[in-house]
Formats: sequence, C-alpha cells, structure tokens
Amino acid sequence: MGVICGWHGASPETADALLESMLSPVLAPEAGASLTRAMAAGGDAAWAAQREKCRAAIEGHPAWQDPELARLAVEKDHAHALLEGFRRHGSGVLERLRGDFTLVVSDEDHHRALLAVDRLGIRPLAWTLAGNTLVFGSQVSSILAHPAVESELAPQGLFNYLYFHMVPSPGTLFSGIHKLQPGECLEFRDGRVEQRFYWQLEFSEAREDRDTLAEELHRHLEGVVRRCLPEDLPTGTFLSGGLDSSTVTGVLQKLSDAPVDAFAIGFDAEGFDEMEYARATAQHFGATLHEYYVTPRDVLEALPLAARAYDEPFGNASAIPAYYCAKFAREHGKAVLLAGDGGDEIFAGNARYAKQKLFDLYGRVPALLKTALIEPLANHLPPLRKVKSYIEQAKVPMPERMETYNFLHRFALAEIFSPDFLAQVDGEAPIRLLRQRWQQCGEAPLVKQMLFLDHKFTLADNDLRKVNRMCELAGIDVRYPLLQEEMVEFAARIPADMLLQGQQLRAFYRYAMRDFLAKKTLEKHKHGFGLPFGLWMKEYAPLQEFAHDRLERVKARGFLNDEFIGRIIHAQETGHATYYGVFIWVLIMLEEWMQTHGQ
Repeated sequence: MGVICGWHGASPETADALLESMLSPVLAPEAGASLTRAMAAGGDAAWAAQREKCRAAIEGHPAWQDPELARLAVEKDHAHALLEGFRRHGSGVLERLRGDFTLVVSDEDHHRALLAVDRLGIRPLAWTLAGNTLVFGSQVSSILAHPAVESELAPQGLFNYLYFHMVPSPGTLFSGIHKLQPGECLEFRDGRVEQRFYWQLEFSEAREDRDTLAEELHRHLEGVVRRCLPEDLPTGTFLSGGLDSSTVTGVLQKLSDAPVDAFAIGFDAEGFDEMEYARATAQHFGATLHEYYVTPRDVLEALPLAARAYDEPFGNASAIPAYYCAKFAREHGKAVLLAGDGGDEIFAGNARYAKQKLFDLYGRVPALLKTALIEPLANHLPPLRKVKSYIEQAKVPMPERMETYNFLHRFALAEIFSPDFLAQVDGEAPIRLLRQRWQQCGEAPLVKQMLFLDHKFTLADNDLRKVNRMCELAGIDVRYPLLQEEMVEFAARIPADMLLQGQQLRAFYRYAMRDFLAKKTLEKHKHGFGLPFGLWMKEYAPLQEFAHDRLERVKARGFLNDEFIGRIIHAQETGHATYYGVFIWVLIMLEEWMQTHGQ
C-alpha cells in the first residue's frame, strides 16, 4: 500500500529530513520512498515527481481515461502523468482519472495546490492549515509530525467515535485536521481553501429488461475482476462464503487455469462460524480453500497491533479477523487479495434496507385513518404494543430513524458522559453529518438514498478503512472489484423495486447469479467477519482481565461516568454478552489507541 504526505507553502532547508520524519510514523523502514522538495510518496503503489516548481504525488491504483496520460503513466509513472494532466487541464485532470487513489499537486508559480481522493473514498487523505501552509497526508500521523502543526484531541471527535465506532469524514480526532470525503477535492489558492465534490453517483429508475441487465452484470463482473488482477503478483481472495466474496472467487476461478487460493476465517463459537459456506463456494468453483480459526488468544495478541496501525481509534471488531485472514494469505505466499466489499451497499443487501422500507409504508397511510383509528387503538390497547412501537419509529424522519438502535440513543447522554465532557460536545452533530449526506443524494427512492448514505459511512469511513489498514499491517495489497466505477454506476441504474423486491434483499443480484453461485450461497443470510468478543470475554480469563484493565483506565480519563462503565460490565457479564461486548470493544480499542499513540 502507498502513502503520500507533505505541504504546500514555505519549505525549510531541511525539507528532506522533514519529509522522512512525516513518513516514519506510517511507513516501514525498509519501504521505498520518493521525495520532492515538499512532498513524499512511499510504499509499493505511490509515486512523486517534480517539474520545475510544480510537484505531484499520487498513490493507489489509478486508471487513466486519457490515452496520452495513460501512455505517460506506463512510460514514466503515474506522478508524471498527473503533472502533465494538471498542466493541461488544471483540476479537470480528475475527470480523466478513475480507480482508487489519493493525489496532491503543488504549483508554486501559480500559488495553488490540488488535493483529491477517488470517487468511492477507497483511499484516505487528511489535511490542515498551519498558518499559510497546507499540510497533508494519507494518515493523520504524518500531519502531526509537521512542526508547524499544533493540534490536540477534539472532544467532538471523541464523541463521534463513540457514536459511530470510528471517526467519520470530514472530521478527525484532532482539532483543525480534516479528511476529504469520497469524490471530493480541495483547491488551495493564495491562502484560501475551496472544497467541492468533483463527482457524485447519479441514480436512475429507467425501466430495463431484467434478463438484459443480468447479462450485463456478468460482463461487468468479468471485466472488473480482470482489471483488479496484477500482472505478475500471486493473488488470492477473501472468502466469507457470502454472495460477494463467492462471486469474486468464482469469477477469478473462471479466469484462471489453476485452482484459485481462497482464504477464510472461522470461529469456534456458536452462531459465529460460517466456514460451511466458504467450503460450499470453494467446492462449487473448484477453488482451494485455506481455513484459519481465530482464537481468543489471537484477539489478545492482535489488539495492540491493530490499535497501533490506525491513525485514529477504530472500533470495528471485525478488523481482527480481517488481519488474520490477510496475514494467513501472506504466509501462503500471496501478495494481493481480491475482496468482495461493496456488494451489499450497491445491490441492497443490508437488513436495514428492508426494515426501513416497512417503516416507510406507514407514511402512505391516509392521515385520517391514522389519527382516528390506528393510533388511538395502538395507544390504548396493551396487546398492540408492537404496533405502537412501529408507529413511534415510523414517525421518526430519515436518516435519523436508522440511528434509533444506536447504543448512545439507548440511554440519556447524561447517564453515559460526565458533565464536563458533555459541555464540550454537540450531541446532535452525528445526526447532522448523516443528514448532510442524505440531503446530498437529492431525490431518489428510499433504498437508493440509504445506499448513498452507506457508500460513505459504511464503506469509505468504516469497512474500507478496516480492510485497507489490516491488509497493510499484514503486508498484503487489497483490491475491490465490486467498487470499480463501472460496477457502481451499473448498479445505480437498476430500479429500486428490482434491487429490493418486497422484503427480499439483493433480489436482482440473486436472480442474475442463480446459475452461477452455489444454491447454499444464494440462500445464505448476510453475516460477515463478526467477532464473538463479548462471548470470549466471558470465557477467556486473560481477555477479560485485559478488557477490565483498559476499562479502569478509561474511567481515569473522566469523560465517562464511572457508574455507567460499571453498568455495562455488569450487563455484559449477566446475559447480554454480545450486545454490550460491542461497546466494551469500542472503549478498550479507544484506550489501547490512546496508550499506543501517547495520548
């Protein structure tokens, strides 16, 4: 994986030494790096170039749509292509670039700079202003290493982490440091910052024949898997046994002469192990399945490594099995893994889509019928408690309604947080972030609005951050066939009632893949790499001791009420192990990150 970092503005005499210090928190000592006067690119897929006083850096897997720039990228490298594209087209160079990338161009002669991330936000880029200097980096750690940057932990960033279990863009955990959002660019000219979305997915509801669309899906699948294949690097697949990882494995097997190596993670815990589905897919396609069972001891050993790997606290527990899967593949000689991430968020596979569709039906009931009959009966007849609950939730507008199950909404904030901490944060800020993204979508059917929301919060801010960083930690390059632009744009054309037919998730996809995937795969419900942490915390004493120690240290930081921490520990120990285990994990990962990063 690659990283870029640097600044646009005053350049000290010790520029090279500063660039190396900005790279050092995020790049292994043996990794190669190229430096210009004010920016650096390091790692396996990163390039930097300079022409007079114009510099460029880019990392990821960029794909040029302009033939001349594509040729220059092959003859020299992507940074030289970016320099030439910027010279010709300015920020319009972004229209000629696809794939996953982050990039920076610094033009001192014209006192301007351009920062951008790819359309889906697969690659991250953060930035801050230090006086008149724009400082940037693939990771926040690089920015903090710049001597002109003075930043401290932001209480709002901490609150947002506890709400979302990660810190969503555009914010960070640090005051004054920001992240670019998917499809966003930043132009810096004469000391002023201007941000805009240079691309946004356009949805369509035009009716098309279902069988014709199904044939087109298969063509796209073969194309995107082929595009993600490196020419000369040993490649395998993540395989959970779900629709997407099974599809990627099956298409890769179709393109391969020898059995594909697929890597799967299991858990010796009831209700969590799904190895049978991975085995069914491997048998169906003739792939070679490599199985690794994660243990509680593995979790304890990997937890500090994961905390150190992230530049902000990250509370998605499935990072641990993702790490072991990537590490397992690396030990088997693989350099690249193809992942199935994104299918549920472009083809409507998450259970909340169907659930919110049910709630949305209540809005179509005539107002008189609701006020004169349904609601009075629900409010006064105890047997209709479930109807009353349904009505109460249905009245909550979107996207707020999807957050009614959020852990922080289960209690009054004053029960969870100390008064001093609450005085420093805006408890409504997370909802505003969701609402801003929701409104950005514009007019679209409900399911497509939810997909648009998830492209950012579920994919870019969470799942992709999880997989990218854990693969990087394991020494594996990861690529996402289902998140290639042509696939995402194709899915956006499929009518909403075809994507989610009644209450059937992934209805179109299942229909289209009915003769390709194994029957067992098509009948499988979504699960993923869920970690049975709450159960193991009860059963494995060293893990319990570790968790209790970190929770005691959280107490000492003073932002949570001591009584609340005791309350969730008691609840986790007395029957709600999985539910409360999720929030306990979020807290111990926060504390471990704080200690690891000297906070």
